[in-house]
Formats: sequence, structure tokens, C-alpha cells
Amino acid sequence: MRFIETVKMAGVLALALLTGAAASNEVPAAAPLASGATALPARPLTKSDVDAWLDGFMPYALERGRAAGAVVVVVKDGKPLTERGFGFADVAKRRPIDPETTLFKQASVSKTMTWTAVMQMVEAGKIDLDKDINTYLDFRIPAYDGKPVTMRNLMTHTAGFDEVQRGLNSYDIKDIPTLAEAMKRQVPERIYAPGSTPAYSNYGTALAGYIVERVSGMPFDDYVERHIFVPAGMTHSTMRAKLPARLEPLLANGYLVGSGKPGRPELNAFAPAGGLAATGSDLGRFMIAHLDNGGALLKPETERLMQNSITRAIPALNGMALGFYEQNINGRKVLSHGGDSIVFHSQIWIFPEEKVGIYMSMNAAGTDKVSGAIRSHLFEAFADRYFPGEQHDGRVDPATARAHARMMVGTYNKTRRIEASFLKAAELGGQLKVGLDADGGLIFAAASDIGGAPRKWVEIAPFVWREVGGKMRLAAKVENGRVVRFGIDSSSPFMLFEPVPWYSSSVWLTPALAVSLLALLLTALFWPITALVRRHYGVRPGRSVAEWRAYRLTRALSGLAVAVIVAWPVFASALLGDFSSLNGELDGVLIALRIITPLILVGLLGAAIWHLVLVWRGAPGKFARVWSIVLLLSSVVLLWIALVFHLIGYGTAF
Repeated sequence: MRFIETVKMAGVLALALLTGAAASNEVPAAAPLASGATALPARPLTKSDVDAWLDGFMPYALERGRAAGAVVVVVKDGKPLTERGFGFADVAKRRPIDPETTLFKQASVSKTMTWTAVMQMVEAGKIDLDKDINTYLDFRIPAYDGKPVTMRNLMTHTAGFDEVQRGLNSYDIKDIPTLAEAMKRQVPERIYAPGSTPAYSNYGTALAGYIVERVSGMPFDDYVERHIFVPAGMTHSTMRAKLPARLEPLLANGYLVGSGKPGRPELNAFAPAGGLAATGSDLGRFMIAHLDNGGALLKPETERLMQNSITRAIPALNGMALGFYEQNINGRKVLSHGGDSIVFHSQIWIFPEEKVGIYMSMNAAGTDKVSGAIRSHLFEAFADRYFPGEQHDGRVDPATARAHARMMVGTYNKTRRIEASFLKAAELGGQLKVGLDADGGLIFAAASDIGGAPRKWVEIAPFVWREVGGKMRLAAKVENGRVVRFGIDSSSPFMLFEPVPWYSSSVWLTPALAVSLLALLLTALFWPITALVRRHYGVRPGRSVAEWRAYRLTRALSGLAVAVIVAWPVFASALLGDFSSLNGELDGVLIALRIITPLILVGLLGAAIWHLVLVWRGAPGKFARVWSIVLLLSSVVLLWIALVFHLIGYGTAF
């Protein structure tokens, strides 16, 4: 059903794009170009043309996607070109979205404020991009492989931090600590050497904000207001968890779908990473500053350093600037940053050479999270309409292409992941697979098209693919004849995909877990059933006292093992399903699971070994012997999973 709805939405968006063109009697925006195709002529980038195009696209897309509202701002040559509100900030009250006064929670777009503040401190000589950040802190970030973390690592998301969830969000202002407290209460594990691997990090950005706070000598919120909002003219913006009284009534409601009830306002304990609330007009002013050689925010040389210091984990793909990341399109440089919470979804794109910027925010995820599709189409259609370009790709011979595709086949993890806590177990359902289609081409389901179908890929250079008829590229790094990582254009600046080690691969662990749970469940269920049957017929097997004890113990522990394994995803769902559970409210349950999980699983393994030995020493029958092996293997699988995915451990960090 979800696939059908997604396909419908693909048609909706395509029709909306065509409708937008028809509204101004223009030709439609250029479709994605195949390699070597000729681009349509650029449309004039004028207010009237953009407005007509948006009027045809946005209202229809929002309505069919069941999204509440959106704001779109386009700036050009140092001025706003158009500022448009669509839909509603409050659906029930029919309060329209006003680009000048309606505030949206910006989620990770907030990071661009933090990185701008960092560059101001670099400009002032108070931060060195390549110095150990411990120089600026009042607690220590340990070195990894002898390498310290630098500000450049933080700005390019290559500090190597594990993902952190505990205390990140809440609905209650009482759960929001000071920035200093938030940084010190749980320092994430380090899972990569600094500079080696892009792994997007909210903690890393918040840590950079804390460094700004320390070297500037003022609270981060105050600093941003005084040194970014005021000089840029952003009069309706704040980084404060508790909105100022004059701004609070202006905040848009957030929705999962526009026809549903509004959600509670989301609060972020890592304010420098996700605490911004701002209007579309204010984000337009922010873009203008960065397009105007830094404007009132940065000196031209500092702005150039920020935009042109590109780090590429895979040379063929988009790279990471200092804070912004590339989303290059049609041969043009584009710097961008997106932000997504549960209900707010935003992104900015700036074309530095063209002096053009576009910003969009939505206050609902919409049907099947269509906000992402609408956002992507808006950007690509805008670029194709006003800055078209031709793709001139090469080709790899068919035999080599098939061989390279076979090398890509496997199971992969995102480099941005939870590695050190019990939430790592989510990998069992979240590892990503690369396979082959009937023609020997790549299939990467995680990069499906807007209709949910796998993209078709053609190899345009060794280990570099482009989607057929589209723009997205996929490229791999190969060492010693093995693919060690790969990325796609949309996420490669801050996240890659790496092969999963055999011992944690869902390819065998997921079916092994399913079979083991079924075997243990049947073992537990048939214990009372067989006992009743025996009692009915007056049959009692000839077992020794030890054999009866081992038999009963394995049956009891089998049921408990199934229960405790099932309890973990139920607990995780309750934990992550509501921000109000992320601040220690469920620690009692977590501690209980931490205690009983090893007791039950280790106990089951010991009982299964004892039971197997006794069964094989006696003569209870072939089935009993086979089932004793099944029980032992099932107990090993469960204990293996519990150890590999940290269900067995200590502490309440996650």
C-alpha cells in the first residue's frame, strides 16, 4: 500500500511541476538530463516567472501530500527576489504562513549559524581550525589513535563521534540543560580516527558552539543574537529553547500530516546543532550575507575560506565545505544545508557564482514523508529551469562494468550510526544491501527514486555510476581489489556506507535470530502441552532427577529468553517514540533489562549445555538429541546478538 501511495505521489509531483509551467504559459522545467542530452534554454530568473512556477507547483503538491504549509524564499544579487507562504501555520485556525513573521523550527539548518560564528572566531584569531580543540575546552576529548580532534574535523563531521540520542530532545523546558552541562554529561564514544571518515554529528556541532561560547566570553545564544542576527537584520530569529515572548505566538504548528493534530513544540538540548527558530525572510537575509562575500557577517577572505575549503571522502562525489556541504548541479557549485525534525523540514541552497539562493521549509512531513521529495524536486526543478546544464559522461565497457558491479554486492552500514550502545541493535533491520538486477547492473534500494522504485545506474568512470536519466552519482573507494566504502551525491559529504563485518551482518543474523526465537518459543510452549498430554495418558518418561531438572530449566529459560529479547525492541520503541522519554524517564526499565538479559541468556546457554550432555548420555530418542542441539545453537545465537549489539553491558548511555 505504501508503494502504491508513493507512486501516486510521484505522479502528483510531476503533474504539479507541469502545472507550474503552464501557469505562466512557459515550457516546463527541464526533466533530468540523460548523458549528452541538450538542456532546455534557461528561463529568466524574475519574480513573475518564479512566482508563477511556484503557484503551479507548491499548493497542489502540499494538498496531495497532506502537508500543512511551506515557505519558499529566493534571493538574487543581494536582494529578496520573492518570498512566498503556502498553506497554513495553524490548520485548525486557518492561520496562513507569512514569510516575514511565521517562525519555523529549523532543525539542522541551525548548524549554519554555528559554523558562521566559528568562522568569526577564526577571523578574530580566537580559534585555530587545526589546533586540538581541548585547547578551548574545560574538559577533555580523548585522542583517538593518537590524533586529537580539531575544529576542522568538527566542521567537516570527521571527528569520529558515535551518535548520541540521550537527552538530545524533549518537550519540557525543564529537561534542557545549559550548553556546558549538555556537552559534559555524555561525551560520545569515538568510533573513527579524526579526519578519516565523515559521520554527521549533532554533538560535534554543539561542541563547536560551546567553544564559541568559551572563547567569546558570552553565552552562545547571546553571541548569535549579537553577532549574527543583528548585523544580518534577522529580527525574527532565536536559538533559545524558550522562545522570547514576542516570538512565541508566531511559531508555526508542526504536523505529521496536515490533516492531523499538531505536535508539541520540539526542544533541542544541543542548541547550536538544532535550536534555531526563524522566518523564511530571515533565512533569506542570512543567505544574502553569505552570497555577498560574507556581507556584514564575515570578511571576504573568511567567506572564501569557508566556501572553498572542500574535503572529499570520495573524490568523484560532492564534498564538505567548512560547515556547508556541496549539492552541485548542472555543472554549478551549490552549497547547502538541510534540517529535519519530526515535523519541521527545511533546507537552504546557495549558488555562489550566480549570487542566487533558495530556501524552503515545511511544517509537516506529509504522506510517506513526502516533504523530502517535494524539497528535492523544488531544488532540482529550480536549477533545471534557471540554471540548466548538460552532462557529458563517459562510459565503462560492459564487461568491466559488470565486474565492478559484482564487486559492489554486499551488506553495508552508514558511517553515521549508533555503535556503542544497545541501540546498535537497530542495525539488524537497518543494514543496507547492494545487489544486481537482471542485466548485472547495480541495485541500491536505499537510493530509490521518488516513486519508490530502484534507480538504474550506468558506470561513467571506473567505480563511478550515474542514475540513468538523472543527476545522482554513486561512487566507491576500492583498496586491494575490495570495495571499502561508497557514497552517493546527496549524502557523501557527511556520510558514507561501509561493508558490515561478518559477525554483525544481518544477512545471517536476522534469519538466525528468527529461527532461534521460534525454536525457543516452541520449546517453552510445548512444555506445558506435553505435560498435560502425559498426565492425560498416564505416561512418565524414564528420566533421572538431573535430566528432569535440565529439561525443566531449559524450557523455563527458553520462554524467558524469548521474552527478554522481545522486550528490547518494545523498550526502544517506547524510548524513541516520544521525546519525553529521552531524558532518563525510562532508566529504571533500562537498568532492569541490563540486569536480567545476561542472567537469562547466560543461564540458558549453561542449561542448554547441561541438557545436551545429559540427553546424549542417555537414550531418550533421536528427536530429543536433535532438539537439544537446536536449543544449544539457539542459545548461542541469542547470546551472540546480545554481546555484538550491546544488549549486554552496563550504564544507561545511548
